[in-house]
Parts: sequence; C-alpha cells; structure tokens
Amino acid sequence: MRFLQRGLAGLFLMALTAALLGQAGRQLYLAVTDAMSSEPRGFTREERAQIVETLPFLPREVVPVMTAYGELRAVRRLALRAPLGGIVAETGATMIEGGAVAAGETLLVIDPVEPQAALERAEADLSEAEAAERDAARALDLARDTLAQAKAQAALREAALTRQRDLESRGIATASDLETAGLAASSAASAVLSAREAVRAAEARIDQTATARRRASIARDEARRLRDSTVLQAPFDGVLAGVSAREGARVTANEQVAELIDPARLELALRLSTTQYARLAAGDDSPVGAPLSVMLDTGPGTLRVPGRIVREGAAVAEGQTGRLLFARLDAAPQLRPGDFVTVEIEEPPLTGVARLPATALGADGTVLVLREGQLRAVPVALLRRQGHEVLLRAEGLDGAEVVATRTPLLGDGVKARSASDAPDAAPPAGRDGAQASGRGAAETRETEEMIALDAARRARLRSFLRDDAALPEARRAALLDQIEAERVPAALVARLEQRMGG
Repeated sequence: MRFLQRGLAGLFLMALTAALLGQAGRQLYLAVTDAMSSEPRGFTREERAQIVETLPFLPREVVPVMTAYGELRAVRRLALRAPLGGIVAETGATMIEGGAVAAGETLLVIDPVEPQAALERAEADLSEAEAAERDAARALDLARDTLAQAKAQAALREAALTRQRDLESRGIATASDLETAGLAASSAASAVLSAREAVRAAEARIDQTATARRRASIARDEARRLRDSTVLQAPFDGVLAGVSAREGARVTANEQVAELIDPARLELALRLSTTQYARLAAGDDSPVGAPLSVMLDTGPGTLRVPGRIVREGAAVAEGQTGRLLFARLDAAPQLRPGDFVTVEIEEPPLTGVARLPATALGADGTVLVLREGQLRAVPVALLRRQGHEVLLRAEGLDGAEVVATRTPLLGDGVKARSASDAPDAAPPAGRDGAQASGRGAAETRETEEMIALDAARRARLRSFLRDDAALPEARRAALLDQIEAERVPAALVARLEQRMGG
C-alpha cells in the first residue's frame, strides 16, 4: 500500500514539473513575439565626415613632355677588311678591342713577300713589252725604207719600159726587148705592193706592242697597289670593335678584321606610336627639328644629353607600327652605340590644362570635387599622363578643390572635409587599414599601384587593344594612352593580361 502511495506522489510531481515548464515556455514565446512586433527605438545618427587631401584645379598653359625609348647608333661606322690574303706579319699597339686610333695610324701589316714577287713579275712583263715595242718601231722604219727603194726601182723600170716603146716605134728595138722591159716594170710594181704590205704589218705590230705595253703597265700598277695595300691604316679617328686579326694568323682577301666606330658622332633611332607621332606633329606637318633630351641611367646620377630630330623614316617596315624618327645628339663621351636610352620630347603647349596627381583621376574618368562639405564626381577629359601626374581639362572647375587621392571609402555624395581645415584630425581607418592622406600618401599609393612596362610587354598590350573589336573607340583610345605612359596601373595591366589569357 505504501508503494502505491509513493508511486502516485511521484507521478503527481512529474506532472506538476511538466506543467510549470510549459507555462515558462509560453511566457518566453509571448515575450519574444511582443518584442519583435513592437516598433524599434529611434536613434539619431549623424554621417561621419571623411578627411581628404585636396588640391586646387588651376587651368594654365602646360608644355607636355613625351617619354619614349630609343637606341643609339654610330653615324660613321666602317668595316675594316683585308685588301688581300696573306699572313699577318705585324699589328699595331691599338689593334685591340676598344682601342682608340687616330687617322693614318697603322693597324695591320700583311707579309709582303707574295705581293712583292707579283710586282717584280709585272715589272719584267712590262720591260718585255717595251722591248717588243721598240723592236716593232725599228721594223717599221726598215719596212718604210724598203718601200721607198721598191718605189724607186719601179720608177726606173717604168722609164725603161717607156724607152723601149719609143725605140720600138722607131724600129730600133725588137718586140722581145719591149716584152722584157714590160715584165720588169710589172715585177717592180709587185715589189712596191709587197713593201706596202710589210709597212702595214709593221704598223699593226706597233699598235699591238703598244697595247701589250699598256696592259703590262696596268698589271704593274695593280701589283704595286696590292704591295702597298699590305699596310692597313685607319681612315679617321675612332674606336675599334670586333677585332679578329692577330699576328701570325692567315687572312683571306676582303675578310673583315675589325670595325672602326666614331663615338663622337652618334644618332638616335626611336619609334613612336601613331598617337604619339600625331601629338608631336600637331602644330606642324613634321616633327623634324623638335628638341629632345636623351637620358642614360649611370648609377648615382642620370646622364642627360640634348639633341634634335633631324629626319623620319620613309616607310613603315613590315610587322611594325608607328613612326621611326632619327635625332642627332650633341657630343657625349659617355654614350656608346647600342645604348638603350630614355627620350623626353617637348610637345606643342596645351592651354586650359590642370596638372594633378594621377591618383586624383578615377577609372571612370571623373574627379571628386569637394563642394559644401560633400564630394561630387565630375567628368574630366584626360589629355596626357606625365609620370605620376595627369593633365586634365574640364569646364567650370576653375579653382575647385579636387581630392588628391581617391580611396574605396570616397565617392559621389560622401560627406567630407579638407585636411587643411582639420590639421589635428586623425584619418579614419577603413577596411583596408588606415587611410593615407596628403601628397606623401598619394605617392606611396601610386608607387604600389603603378608599374613600368618593358618594350615587349607594352607591344603585346598595344596589339591586343588594337585588335579587340568589341572595345569602343573612346575606351580603346583611353587605354592606349594609359599603356603608353612611363608607369601604368598594375590593376589595368592585370585585367588586360587576364583577358589576353596570359
């Protein structure tokens, strides 16, 4: 009986506990439902003003400087070749790679034994031809004397024939005497003809021996020239390159033994894009005569040499684009042919242009203008990129305060104030870290986001943009202008190369 009572008491306590838990759950549900259905409490929120670095938009006349790259070439460059084959008997002290030589200095001497022997043979042939010519002259004199004698003999025979005819007419001479006199006169005439033929043959021999003598004389002069050519001399002052001849080595005729370069007369060959060429020739029909500066990085300092464009290429080579220009440089002993240099060319001046940091221009072609405590995105025309700066043109922005460095936190309609108005205010921190302000921050950001392209990489990007048919012309021109700059946004290069598949 006690067991039944205890069991009933346990069941009662369990039922009471379940009822209390159910009531507690119902109360919790009603509280949550009431809280969710009630109106939220209102809070007064105020937008936080961003601290920005601003610069005034001041249009003025600006002379853009175009940056290009070129290669130095030598105006006077001569290949030194061996005039004849033989063994090198002697070389000059400066006949080495990089040796500086003066005009007329002996560079190389070839063993003259063979040329001297050839000269002596030619002189012997000339002496023989001269002797033959003298003998022909004596033979001609003898033939002329023989002709004179034959003519005199013929005259006597003709007189005897005339006398015999006279005697025969008077009946004194016989017919046989007249016939004998006629035969003698005919033989004398034949002798005259033979003498004339001998004179003609002697005269022809004179002409032949004269021709042989002239040929022997020419051969003698040629042999003498070759004998004298065994000494190779420098035709002008310069520096030797590609020296291959050494003492004791055998060289063949016309073999190149060195190259003589005049380092004082250099020429610059540079290739400009079609856009750059059009800018440079905007104020004239041709860029010939435009001044430029050539820069070579020499370590502690940059060597700068002035020059001037003197001519442009006549045609565009197959597989090439743009225009090839040539410039003459002032004397620069530090420069050498083959140097790859940076070139700065002054373009025609632009009016009504403002110069701002490149970080002030957005990818959408707008700048942020601070007006009445708010930022406004204003479209501008990008004219040039000058290193870390851009040249912009816009209407109605004279004197306006433009944000120098754009960040992801800044945009159209954002409340902001200039850093010059709050010098002690700390810049707010964004999701990417602390926001940099001022020109130093702009330069740091630009250094991180702008990269320099080599010539091959720039050419690939240029070719891709020109072949992309889906790209609008305005966007194509803007992108081509960006990649022609000295430093290009790294994000832009990454996007283009991703589209190229490389």
